[in-house]
Amino acid sequence: MAARRRLYDPTGKRYGIPTFPWRMAPDGLATRRQLRARGLRPGGQEIAAQVLWHSHRYWRPGRSSIRVAYLYRLDLAKPVRPMTPAKWAALAKANTARRICPECRRDAGYRIPTSLGLCVACADAPQLAA
Repeated sequence: MAARRRLYDPTGKRYGIPTFPWRMAPDGLATRRQLRARGLRPGGQEIAAQVLWHSHRYWRPGRSSIRVAYLYRLDLAKPVRPMTPAKWAALAKANTARRICPECRRDAGYRIPTSLGLCVACADAPQLAA
C-alpha cells in the first residue's frame, strides 16, 4: 500500500505532471491505446498525466521495475484520420516487399519476420546441408 501512495501525486509536485497509481486515474483521461479503441488520437495535445506501476515482467538487475503510461484528455482528442487510397497502396506495397526473400528472391507466401530475415526454406538450408 505504501508503494501506491508513493506513486500518487495528483498535483504533479513530485513527478512534474499529475501521477496516479494503476487504476486510480480520474475519468476524462485515456492512454493512446484507449483513445485508439474509441477511434480517437491525441491530436497534438500535451501529456495531461501519467500512470505509474511496479512491474516484475521486465525487471532486470540494475533496472527500474516501474512502468509508465501517459494519459491524454478525452475532450481534446481528435478523430483518427481515415486511410487514404495512397496510404492503402503504400501499405500493400510494403507488405508485398516483406514477402520476398532476400536470399532466393521468391515470394514466400507470407510476411517474412524481420527477426528471421529469410524464408523458412533458406533459413533451413544450412541445417539440411550439414
